[in-house]
Amino acid sequence: MIAQHGDDLEDDFVPDDLVALSGEDDDQDDAQPRGDDIKDLLSAEEDNDLDAARQEEAAKEKKRKRRAKEKERKLKKRKVAAPEDTSQPTSSAAQSPQALADYMSSLQAKALPSLSTMELDDIRIPETSIVDTTQWTGSRSLDKLPDFIIQVLPTLVTRLSQRSKSEGSPTLLFICGAALRVADAVRVLRDKKLRGEKGGDVAKLFAKHFKLEDHVSYLKRTKIGSAAGTPGRVGKLLCDTGKSLYALSLSQLTHIILDASFRDAKERSLLDNPETRDEVMRTILGAPKVMDKLKEGRIQLVLF
Repeated sequence: MIAQHGDDLEDDFVPDDLVALSGEDDDQDDAQPRGDDIKDLLSAEEDNDLDAARQEEAAKEKKRKRRAKEKERKLKKRKVAAPEDTSQPTSSAAQSPQALADYMSSLQAKALPSLSTMELDDIRIPETSIVDTTQWTGSRSLDKLPDFIIQVLPTLVTRLSQRSKSEGSPTLLFICGAALRVADAVRVLRDKKLRGEKGGDVAKLFAKHFKLEDHVSYLKRTKIGSAAGTPGRVGKLLCDTGKSLYALSLSQLTHIILDASFRDAKERSLLDNPETRDEVMRTILGAPKVMDKLKEGRIQLVLF
């Protein structure tokens, strides 16, 4: 049998339709992507879109955080710039003498828990020795202290403007809860509206930076019109501790003002803080000579 080659086809040969179509299908399959390839392409596009969306969201989140930090920074600046009012909005000091007498008695009971009811009654400060300050409706802040004294305590102003008669004998004791507050009070008490031209010196009495011996020496040689101090230091100078020897005399003392409205960073006042409250009740108001003069009405107690 003789083998035939492509050139050996008969001249009138016509290809079968099925054969021709199958060839075209093969060409189309080669030209168009398959279904799996399309899915891969779509998936890649979706991933790109998702990545772009995530990047855009991350950028927005960064902007939000930046704005929040900027807002917080500006708020802190405003807080620093604005003076903080640490005075109690409705001070316990702004009560009637009778109410204040009850209030002080309750503080004495806390500071002196070992005393009986009868003993506490014996050291109760009479309401007649507590100044009625309800007429004062202004702020009880240090910048208003001169006006407060002028309006509420006119006789004290007269005495503060007079020349001091003896060393270490103030007319006024102003009791504060901390050394920094004492320093501020001293600057206010030096106002000429209170001292005039002849008034005595204003003593600064607190333990920080000052030894007890230094204050004893200062009081023995200085005529003072008023003194501002912490309960701990003033209490020692009022008593005979072996070093102070009653360096702070009561011969000219007519008023004790308690800085009761001011509140520190922990929102505690002079009479809220157990440490300063107990010192006030035990060593200042509880000092025998002070208590005697309070009962006699020769010393007036003022809650500022």
